[in-house]
Amino acid sequence: MKKWMDLLCMLLLAGMAVAQSNMSLPAGTAMMVKLETTLATFSNKSGDPFQGRITQPVTLNGKTLIPVGATVLGHVTKVSEPRRIAGKPTIGIFPETVVLANGERYTLSATMVDTNAGRGFDVNREGQFKGKGRDSRDNKEVVFGTGGGMLVGGLIGGAKGVLVGGLVGATATVSHWLGKHRSATLPAGTELTLELDRPLMMSSPSVGQ
Repeated sequence: MKKWMDLLCMLLLAGMAVAQSNMSLPAGTAMMVKLETTLATFSNKSGDPFQGRITQPVTLNGKTLIPVGATVLGHVTKVSEPRRIAGKPTIGIFPETVVLANGERYTLSATMVDTNAGRGFDVNREGQFKGKGRDSRDNKEVVFGTGGGMLVGGLIGGAKGVLVGGLVGATATVSHWLGKHRSATLPAGTELTLELDRPLMMSSPSVGQ
């Protein structure tokens, strides 16, 4: 009987040791990552890999679970380069693995929630990077295209020519838009903010303090 009790105690102690050596980063934990791969709507496609580096330690209860320099690997999930009048260019990414300096790998479930790309760019709820859409420059093209057509039409055909020329100018401007695509780029060096979608169990909390 004593042997069974001793064995049970050993198993309990072993279980406690394992529990203490495993720590779980909760869902919602932020990870700051510097992109090391340039991603662009005009050169990438769905499935292309990307790589980044952790720039701030990810800690829990004073322990560093993911140190600065850890590698984040993932792949592109969506690339969209619509025509200028149709919407915003889009790059979707899926961060799938974090690799520590000692070679340990952990599967991620994380979403990009922000970048430092600047004004005019944003990240939607699906974690997709959105480039710039129609802007003031486009509006000026409409004005100048329509105005230029009205001027030429007026010189040729008077008031009626002004109306026709304006329509021709506007049509030409829209056709010019439809012939071009919007593109978006996430250059290497861009800071990405990732957020864990579900808890991440880490088995080596002693990576750093």
